[in-house]
Amino acid sequence: MKQAAGRSLRWYEHPAVGIVLAILFLGVLWSAASRFLGFTSFPGPIAAVKELRFLITDPAALWAILQSVGRMFAGYVWALLVAIPLGLAMGRSRIIYQIFYPLVSLAYPMPKAALMPILMLWFGLGSFSKIFVIAMGVSLPVLYHSYQGACRVERKLVWVAQAMGMGPVARLFKVILPAALPEIMIGCRVGVVMALIVMVSSEMIARQEGVGNLLFTSMDMAQYATVYAAILVLAILGFVLDALFERVRRYLTRWAESNEGGA
Repeated sequence: MKQAAGRSLRWYEHPAVGIVLAILFLGVLWSAASRFLGFTSFPGPIAAVKELRFLITDPAALWAILQSVGRMFAGYVWALLVAIPLGLAMGRSRIIYQIFYPLVSLAYPMPKAALMPILMLWFGLGSFSKIFVIAMGVSLPVLYHSYQGACRVERKLVWVAQAMGMGPVARLFKVILPAALPEIMIGCRVGVVMALIVMVSSEMIARQEGVGNLLFTSMDMAQYATVYAAILVLAILGFVLDALFERVRRYLTRWAESNEGGA
C-alpha cells in the first residue's frame, strides 16, 4: 500500500527492516531444525556462513560462480533478443500468431533441463548447451508477456500513429513497444528467476564446471557446509539480481506507475 503524501516511513515500515527480520527468522528456524534433527548432512547456519567466507575467496570456487553468471547472462540476453520481437509480432499479427502459437504451447510445459541430454549429444558438454537451454527457459515467459503487452495496446493509439503517417517500424518503436513495456518488463523479471533455476539445473546435469557442479562435487565429498554455502550464494545472487532488475523496471516504466497513481 502506498504511503500517504507527506508522511515519512516509520523505522519498522522500512523495507530493509522486513528483510532483516525475515533473515533472522529463517536463521533461527534453520538452527533449530539442525539441532533437532542432528544430521551431519544438515549443518547449522553458522557453519554455512563461515564456509561462505572461504567459498567466495577461493579462486576456483569464485571462477565457477563467475562462469555460471556469465552463462546465465548470455542465455538471458539471447532470449530477450528473440522473445520480445516475436511476442510483439504475435500480438499484432494474426498470421504470425497462428504459426508460432502451437510451437509455444508444446514447449511451454516441458521442463527445459530435460533437454540437456539431447543438447549434450548434439553440441557437447561445453557452455553452448547450457546457454541454449537457459535461453529456452527464459524466452517463454518473456514471449508470453510480450504477446500480452502487444495485445493490450489500444487501437486508438495505432490509428492515430497511422493517421500521422508512421510506418510499421516507426509504430513498433514509438507506439507499440512503449505501450507494451510494463507487461514486457514483468516477463523479463520472471525470466531472471528462470535463468537462475535453469542455469543451476543444467550444470547439475552436465557436471563439468559452474555452481551446479560445485554443489554436486561438494555433496559427493561429504562437504556439507560447502553445499549449503553454495546454496546461500545462489540465494544472494537471485535476491540481488531481482532487486536490481526491479529498480531498472521502475525507472523504465515510471511513467506508467505515475499514471496509475494519478488515476
